[in-house]
Amino acid sequence: MLKAVLFDDEYIVTQGLQMMVDWSRYGIELVGTAADGLSALAMVRELQPDIVMTDIRMPGLTGLQLIEVIAMEKPDTACIIFSGFNEFEYIRKALKLGVIDYLDKPITLEKIDEAIGRTITRIGHQQEHTQLKTQVAANKETLLEKAALDLLLQGKEAVPAWRTAFGLVEADRVVGVTVLAATGKGEWMEEHPSYRPVSFPYEKEWVTVIFHYELPADQLWEQLTLRSPHMQETIGSGQTYGDLGEAGASLKEAVRALRYGVFLEEKGWNRFEHAEDSFPHGLTECEEEIVFCMRTGNKEGLLRTLDEYKHCMEAERLSPESVEQEVLKLAYIGYQVAKESGGEMKQQTNVAYRELGGMTSRDKMFEWLQEQMEMFLNFMKEDKHATKHNAVEKALVYIEQNYLHSFTLQEVADHVGMNATYLSLLFKEKVGTSYIKYVTKLRMEQAKMLLLKGMLVNDVSKKVGYYNYRHFTELFKKYTGLTPGQFREGHGTGSRLSEPAQEGGEHEQ
Repeated sequence: MLKAVLFDDEYIVTQGLQMMVDWSRYGIELVGTAADGLSALAMVRELQPDIVMTDIRMPGLTGLQLIEVIAMEKPDTACIIFSGFNEFEYIRKALKLGVIDYLDKPITLEKIDEAIGRTITRIGHQQEHTQLKTQVAANKETLLEKAALDLLLQGKEAVPAWRTAFGLVEADRVVGVTVLAATGKGEWMEEHPSYRPVSFPYEKEWVTVIFHYELPADQLWEQLTLRSPHMQETIGSGQTYGDLGEAGASLKEAVRALRYGVFLEEKGWNRFEHAEDSFPHGLTECEEEIVFCMRTGNKEGLLRTLDEYKHCMEAERLSPESVEQEVLKLAYIGYQVAKESGGEMKQQTNVAYRELGGMTSRDKMFEWLQEQMEMFLNFMKEDKHATKHNAVEKALVYIEQNYLHSFTLQEVADHVGMNATYLSLLFKEKVGTSYIKYVTKLRMEQAKMLLLKGMLVNDVSKKVGYYNYRHFTELFKKYTGLTPGQFREGHGTGSRLSEPAQEGGEHEQ
């Protein structure tokens, strides 16, 4: 039902029209009346009516002044104006402001009936136009999402269709692409002049394809860094590619980073570079699944993946020689994953490929593969108990000695002689928390001590290994519930100190 308001300083007009007109017959509810312009304006802002009927002459604000404000604030409102004078200049101004009808007093039921009929027709046309525009915009967005998905799945072949959906002029500005994969849609991605995000659900993840208008993508990384401490989702990012045909590679990397982030229970942003394994690029999805299952000790998942792989090979009807090559390749992948644990491989744990050469049955080959992979997985479980203590203890000592400086997980892994991803899994298993959370806790506790000693926040940030002041402030607030300045003030050490202006000329609050 449409909402209408009636404004006139003559009580008989407002009272008469309110009582004599059967508003419900038109599908209209008369929601308010007013006798002066200022009260009328306040009512319009509060009630947001679809139809405004007003006299030209009113105290406070004239009808024209009122309509002028409505035209700026709510231009879709239908306005009807009436007057008891032949005020042609007012009529001209009213029409320029988009008034739908102008009625001479006295107002009769016949005049009201005709005016309301014309108004309802006008509103109907406006609504149809608005709906059409909304549908067109939604269709464009849907087409763009589909084009972006095709770009991820088909590569270079999908570029022409994507350019059309994206807009040829805008497409010419795009210089690179990055893919993010997340556990949920969230509200963590904002528009920015340097890139355009396109988001949509894909399989179990929510994917955002970032089309860059300039590189390097510093604005994107800064936004993710600042927002990461407050995210309720886990997000993985792939690498940035200058060739749009490589968008699919960025998607695979983003999904891999997401999976490791979820396994480590890391909310917020996880970079592919932090989850990248030591194998060459170009592993198939099945091979990557095998790597993931072995690293995480998921025997059930490993056996399920091997079974799915067997069925795929059977469906392709490969020759015995081809099956042997594929099986051997998987066996060597398992062997390399087992080696990355850092333990000493026993002689019998090596790939017994000579046994495979004498087999002519696919079933026998896959039975051999499963035995090999289970042997590698068991070795990793046994070796994990023997080596994880020493490796993690060595990592803890390194972190304790260096946490006040900026360093990466890869540097810690190099120090202990272990693959970075595998070390992060061992660290979580032994310490009970992830590497990132552990380092952050050490730094935040040290930062609290330095703040209590009266050190300036910007100096504390650098002192504990964060050279981005805003990132440090966000992490500190997430850890303590207070900004560094609030923490210091709350402990009585801030009254004698003043902060220098930080990024953007802002002082810490």
